[in-house]
Amino acid sequence: MRNALAARPPSRTLAPAFLPFPPVKILIAEDDLVARAVLRQALHRLGHEVVEAGDGQEALRLLEADPVRVVVSDWMMPELDGLGLCRAIRGRVGADYVYFILLTGRDATEENQREAIEAGVDDFLSKPLDVQEIWMRLRVAERILRFATQVSQLEAFLPICGYCKKVRDDQNYWQQIEGYINARTGTDFSHSICPDCYRQVVVPELAKLRSAAATAKKTKPHAERTN
Repeated sequence: MRNALAARPPSRTLAPAFLPFPPVKILIAEDDLVARAVLRQALHRLGHEVVEAGDGQEALRLLEADPVRVVVSDWMMPELDGLGLCRAIRGRVGADYVYFILLTGRDATEENQREAIEAGVDDFLSKPLDVQEIWMRLRVAERILRFATQVSQLEAFLPICGYCKKVRDDQNYWQQIEGYINARTGTDFSHSICPDCYRQVVVPELAKLRSAAATAKKTKPHAERTN
């Protein structure tokens, strides 16, 4: 943790170049006071609001009291370490998705990183901290959270026509549901027929076609004799 002392504090003249997206509230969990101060200073100069915790347990309490969407946490902490904090956040039911960034040393092993990924960590920041890397990680976080919010809104409420099943977007334009979802998530669709629709729709339609064909076949000779 002391190697955070070598972090290069970002210059105030750099800040405007790193503000192409809205600032967010970020919870940082770090037991080393100096390392926490360096991280706080970097985030403030990037325009973000910071909430601070000295360990994982305190971070959880702060998160419950005042939810945030981004957490930057050290790995090794007393009471509850970074992976334990991440697992606890992922275990919450009904909460908004939280983007979790884990602080690691340069000597972090692949096995440790795999363990972190399995715990639910989204991304890593290496010490000593670099403002460019912080900005890049937060830029990715902003994109992921924006798409997560869009999907959540899509699942929560979607105006749909009861007849043609088209959906209405935020521009009051009606379109097929496949196009609506594709435009927001990039998802492509293939079309098939579910078993219920096959029994309730396709089979009766096929029966009607067969019946119509049989009726036409019976009436055709009669029509030929009358001619």
